[in-house]
Amino acid sequence: MSDPATLAPHAVSLEEASDRAALEHLAAAYCHAIDRRDYALLRSLYHQDAIDNHAPFYSGPVDGFIAWLPGMMANWGATVHAITCRLYLIDGDDAEGELASKAYHRTLDGAREFIAYGRYVDHYQKRHGIWKFAYRSLVLDYTEDRGVAPRLAFGTEGAALGQAGADDPVYAQLPRLRADRAARLS
Repeated sequence: MSDPATLAPHAVSLEEASDRAALEHLAAAYCHAIDRRDYALLRSLYHQDAIDNHAPFYSGPVDGFIAWLPGMMANWGATVHAITCRLYLIDGDDAEGELASKAYHRTLDGAREFIAYGRYVDHYQKRHGIWKFAYRSLVLDYTEDRGVAPRLAFGTEGAALGQAGADDPVYAQLPRLRADRAARLS
């Protein structure tokens, strides 16, 4: 069996494939939690002693990061976080990852958009069979800041419009996602 802790091509075991799938889910759940302002879900993605480094805005224990986010996210009417490339090095119950990201932010008045391009530099640990973030850091590569067209441009009238929080159409259309969020709030 080859060593999975390499970026070079290698035979992938079922265990490694399972671990990669769990890490991919973790990354996707992070993006969903941020964009839907589901801070209970977000907290569940980190180990209790995890560190988040979004310097210069916040760097420290994850509970401080979660407490800081609502105030920062209140500046944006819409956000979309997307992971575009994922590299993982897995070594038993420990892993590292570099995830390329594009984070779109639209101002509350809808007049401007800020797009950050960068990479999440992560350290993951599998404890009790579950992968979570042990350390997450944002490396910023570049940004764009520009004015935008009105929200309902290009014939989008009548489309379901995304919203931050529990009123997003995803929760009306997908009852399992709605129930999952409600369970964390109870």
